[in-house]
Amino acid sequence: MKEIRHNWTKEEIVDIYRMPLMELLYRAATVHREYHDPNKVQVSTLLSIKTGGCPEDCGYCPQAARYHTDIEGNDLMSVSQVKAQALRAKASGSSRVCMGAAWRNVKDGPEFDQVLEMVRTINKLDMEVCCTLGMLTENQAKRLAEAGLYAYNHNLDTSEDYYKDVISTRAYKDRLDTIDNVRKSNVTVCSGGIIGMGEKLEDRAGMLVALSTLDPQPESVPINALVAVEGTPMEDMEPVPIWDMIRMVATTRIVMPRTQVRLSAGRTGMSREGQAMCFFAGANSIFAGDKLLTTPNPDVNEDMEMFRLLGLEPQAAFEKMPQPKTVEQADSKFESKGEKPKWTRPGHQIERNEIARQQAKS
Repeated sequence: MKEIRHNWTKEEIVDIYRMPLMELLYRAATVHREYHDPNKVQVSTLLSIKTGGCPEDCGYCPQAARYHTDIEGNDLMSVSQVKAQALRAKASGSSRVCMGAAWRNVKDGPEFDQVLEMVRTINKLDMEVCCTLGMLTENQAKRLAEAGLYAYNHNLDTSEDYYKDVISTRAYKDRLDTIDNVRKSNVTVCSGGIIGMGEKLEDRAGMLVALSTLDPQPESVPINALVAVEGTPMEDMEPVPIWDMIRMVATTRIVMPRTQVRLSAGRTGMSREGQAMCFFAGANSIFAGDKLLTTPNPDVNEDMEMFRLLGLEPQAAFEKMPQPKTVEQADSKFESKGEKPKWTRPGHQIERNEIARQQAKS
């Protein structure tokens, strides 16, 4: 494996994004297979544990108190309610629960203590636990880590240059500071953004520069397509073309090889064929369930049927997804478990042959 780069420039990333599509897909898929099992996708369930009433002015978000949307707010859920939802998610194939609260920042006190208990409870179910709660101090990040938090999500949303056109109540540096506070604990970082908010290609590249130059790079990068919600400043934005999503996923995969690239919001507007191309381009994580916080999402049964058609398997919790580099490693991985090597299954002999070819070259 090549050394991970942390010095990508905006110009380089724009050039990658603009490559002829077939060349871009080939390059991204090659990188993906080098660092990940291309037939496994991590499945997460996103749960809104406290909805609405947020004091921020994010132009895309229906949970902002200042906008007139149809979102029904709710107070912080109970630990028992969250556990029930987590068990349901696990039964449907999710290996991670991500809990989101419409807060500007975390405040120490009874509600944060309740969230910590939620984290401990889900962790005992042998599931990865992620939270997205707004800005976070170093001490709060360490308390979440002690409770067993696996990942913390804090999106950059867009480039620093375009950021002021999206939100004014929180600075770009505030977001980077929260990511830095998470890094001071043993919690992994989940940070990505949204395309389709009126930004330029250079802004998409600028966001990837900001993420890829972090050292280490985020373990997870969600790529969201804007879901325009009536009542928000971005309600009239046109849907993002599927080709933009494919190019964004592929570019992210090339620039951040080890990262799990999450095909996130906007999947209801994508065909199975479009999503399949995103998986081929390097996406290896999705959110399952009929809702992402407040916006619609494909039904979990539809996703499992898509997985069946594409031959994809849900990734197990805490699995790092190393890709075998030799035929011997590939076969022994299954033989050690007393299982029949997957290479004897229909279609997988081609992949085994590719590993053998790469092994011979090296």
